[in-house]
Amino acid sequence: MKKIDVGDMVTRRSYGQDIVFYVRRILGTDPPVAQLIGVNVRLAADSPLDDLIVLDYRIKPSGPSGLKAVISQIVLQRTKPAPRQHYRLEVARSEYVPVPGKVLHIDGQEHYLNQCLALYRNLSVPVIGLHIPEAEQPKRIRAVLETYRPDILVITGHDGLLRRQGSRDFLINYRSSQYFVEAVKQARLFDSNRDGLAIIAGACQSHFESLIDAGANFASAPERVMIHCYDPVFVAEKLAYTPFTQVVDLPELFGTTISGKDGIGGIETRGKLRQGFPRIESWLPGEAYSVPKA
Repeated sequence: MKKIDVGDMVTRRSYGQDIVFYVRRILGTDPPVAQLIGVNVRLAADSPLDDLIVLDYRIKPSGPSGLKAVISQIVLQRTKPAPRQHYRLEVARSEYVPVPGKVLHIDGQEHYLNQCLALYRNLSVPVIGLHIPEAEQPKRIRAVLETYRPDILVITGHDGLLRRQGSRDFLINYRSSQYFVEAVKQARLFDSNRDGLAIIAGACQSHFESLIDAGANFASAPERVMIHCYDPVFVAEKLAYTPFTQVVDLPELFGTTISGKDGIGGIETRGKLRQGFPRIESWLPGEAYSVPKA
C-alpha cells in the first residue's frame, strides 16, 4: 500500500469511492486514522488508513462540471426586465447602477473559502471572506458583524453526521452543527430582523431544523445530504441580486443549487438589490471586493 501523507487526495473503499477527500491530519492511534476533508463537498470524516485509496494528483480547487454555463445562466437571469414600477419611465434602465447586497462569508475551511471567493467574483457579488474555524465562529461572530455590517451572512465550513453516534435528532451527533447553531444565535442578537440581516448557515448533513429555529433564513441540510462547497454562494447570489421589493422565489432558488431542496431549505426572505442613480464609472458597487485576513 502506498504511504499516505497529509495533503494527499484519497477516496474510501468502504463507500465505493464516492467522494474525493484530502488528508488533513493523520492521528497516531493504533491503528492510525486519517482525518479527511471533502474537496468539493463540505464534509469531514475519519477513516482507517487501510480503507483509503490514494489518487495520483494533489489537491486542486475545482468547480463542478459546467460551472461556466451555470454562471452565464445566473447572470442572464439578472438582465430580464424588472417590473415597470421599479423604474421611472422617463429614465432609461441603463442609466441606473445595480447595488447588490454585501456578503460576509465566514468559512471554517480555507480551501473552501478560496474556491467560494473566486465564484463570488465571477458572479460580481461584493464579498468579505474570513477563515474562522467552526468552533471559533460563535465567539467571534458578533465582533466581525460589528466591523463589516453585511447585508447577507454566510456561516459554513465542514460538518457531518457521526454515524457511530446513531440518531440524527441530536446536535451532539454532528461534527459542527452545534457551532453553526450558536453562531446563528449570536448573529441574531446583533440583528434579530430576518429581512435585515439574512443568514445562510450549515454544511454537509447539518441539522437544518435547529439552524432555522436559531434564526437562519436558509440552512442545510433538510435531508442530511452532502452539499457542494458552492451551494451557499448560489443562495447568497440570489439574495444579493433579488430586488428588496421582492421575496426570493424559493423553488427557483433551490433549483439553482447543486444539492437542490434536499440539501438547502429556508423561509421567505426579501432580496437585497437596490438601484443607484446616476451610473458613473467610479461607482460600480457590484465590482468592489474586500478579502481581509481573519
